[in-house]
Amino acid sequence: MEFTAGGRLEVRITPSDVGKRVSVRRRAEPGSGSETFTDTVGVLTSWDDAVLLITRRTGETVRIPESSLVAGKVVPSAPARRRGPAASYEELARVSARAWQPVESEPLGDWLLRASSGFTRRANSALPLGDPGLPLDEALTRVREWYAERELPAYVQTATGAADTQEALCAELERHGWEREVSAELRIGALAPVGDLDADVERVRLGRSVDEAWLRRYQRSAAPAPAPAPGPGPGPGPHMVQVLSSGPSVWFATIPGASEVPAAIGRCVVDGRWAGFMAVEVDPASRRQGLATAVMTALARRALDEGASAAWLQVESDNDAARALYEGMGFAVHHHYHHFRHPLRYSRSS
Repeated sequence: MEFTAGGRLEVRITPSDVGKRVSVRRRAEPGSGSETFTDTVGVLTSWDDAVLLITRRTGETVRIPESSLVAGKVVPSAPARRRGPAASYEELARVSARAWQPVESEPLGDWLLRASSGFTRRANSALPLGDPGLPLDEALTRVREWYAERELPAYVQTATGAADTQEALCAELERHGWEREVSAELRIGALAPVGDLDADVERVRLGRSVDEAWLRRYQRSAAPAPAPAPGPGPGPGPHMVQVLSSGPSVWFATIPGASEVPAAIGRCVVDGRWAGFMAVEVDPASRRQGLATAVMTALARRALDEGASAAWLQVESDNDAARALYEGMGFAVHHHYHHFRHPLRYSRSS
């Protein structure tokens, strides 16, 4: 990382560069005289009161005292992924939203308010894809009102780490008291290599509808955690089946087990060139037997038959086993997405 001009370190950024991607170097221990430096790359989301806030690709916000800077410059947007299909953030956001449609939705300018009786954050959060049509303070108040009317916590889903993602909105949410509750990766890859994997697909049953056996394996079908556990509870019911069944072309995969509960399951939604993989789950007693690979391969072959050529999936950032599996299949991180939750339920007096 080159910061020098004529052999000297220079700070070549100013508060007017807020909103741009920057690279900065700072002293690890300001004022200590140490020559240890730390480099940070991300979007400069604010520069107030002699403190810089930089939002990294992963969504982490780094606070940097202006006095600790030794070098800084504006850098180009993150390069396109070297693996997998070309895709914009907005395309993937819309494709993934169509694959997990809420029971109820309402536009707020270019934002979409989504509710499904608390079944998953994705189906119970505001999805911002442009201008909400109101000043941000008013828009966030409306979000809180809308979810309060449905007796749900207020969530906003955001993204970081790709061109045209929402680092600035993440910083604004934090300034307004919203808390980042969970983060995940959206990964993409070519579909054909998944379909070409050597897997025991003969064991996999594919169907167009979700049945009781599939739901028995699906972890979110369990009863919701008792209060005061944070986050929406899944809660069995028709709202869950409606969300799972939504999408342009939906397929469910099942590998039967020794009991009435399947050994493995999965879900795939085909939407034009895209195939989205979700709910790939394996009985803990049957792991490391290739069942997840068999499910993915069977679904990929069906999606290829329908004309898809690219694939996407979402995996939580702390799920190391799943991330390793998908990495081996050729899936690379396109961007990170986050759910911000307001810590208080909205009330007219708040």
